[in-house]
Amino acid sequence: MNSIFAKRRNRLLAMKALRDNYVPGDRLTVCPKCGQEHQRGAVAKDLFVCPGCGYHFPLGAYHRLSMILDSGSFRELNEKLLAADPLSFPGYREKQRAAQRKTGLNEAAVTATGTVGGRKCVVGVMDSRFFMGSMSAAVGEKITLAIEYAAKNKLPLILFCASGGARMQEGILSLMQMAKTSAALARFSEKGLLYISVLTDPTTGGVTASFASLGDIILAEPGALIGFAGPRVIQQTIGETLPEGFQRAEYQEEHGFVDAVVPRSQLRETLSRLLRLHEKGGRS
Repeated sequence: MNSIFAKRRNRLLAMKALRDNYVPGDRLTVCPKCGQEHQRGAVAKDLFVCPGCGYHFPLGAYHRLSMILDSGSFRELNEKLLAADPLSFPGYREKQRAAQRKTGLNEAAVTATGTVGGRKCVVGVMDSRFFMGSMSAAVGEKITLAIEYAAKNKLPLILFCASGGARMQEGILSLMQMAKTSAALARFSEKGLLYISVLTDPTTGGVTASFASLGDIILAEPGALIGFAGPRVIQQTIGETLPEGFQRAEYQEEHGFVDAVVPRSQLRETLSRLLRLHEKGGRS
């Protein structure tokens, strides 16, 4: 019984550390999957992957970009595009400001140009710390502008997806971003350019139903939750027990939704190799 309570305690501590973005005083990080404690330095050295079980901790957008792009190549796009409150939703402005203070972001997505292995591309990263990476009108606009910039300059596009879905405080305006981003990708595809989608934990809702699933090549990090509705909702709806690992990256690869599950340590090299194979930015 004591071990059960200890495990629950470790999980709660881990989730608090992730939520508050701080490390306990003893400089230990607790893995929310296996409950093991590790020195934060060891976890950071392993690219924020648990040394015990391989759990991939969430990454902030700028941290992700620093790991993927060549040093000194980062140039942010549309960094001044701010979150809005189009429906004057009660309390939304205050929550936006709190998220901005906590993360240092204007919105839940960062887009940039840079090089990966010396090859220029456009990269967008969603940040789950900002409203769980939910897709607002501003997020949809940033993603769309990044797609259009890549199309105009004939550059390959890489989007790292992490989202809880549409942002409820913006109602139908959030849902409209699904059509807008998808239409921009259709025009991008007509030019024969390469789009690589990288799905991280979690990628759900309207993001999965739009630009996340439209990649010419779809990669995923190990263990990432990928789907439209969550497994608990699906199980309650159909009244049946779901298969083990349902909607996780490995399950999606086995069933053809994901092309490859790539550990974080191999992701940069994998992207570099794919860009090299498509040197001219096309899919042929």
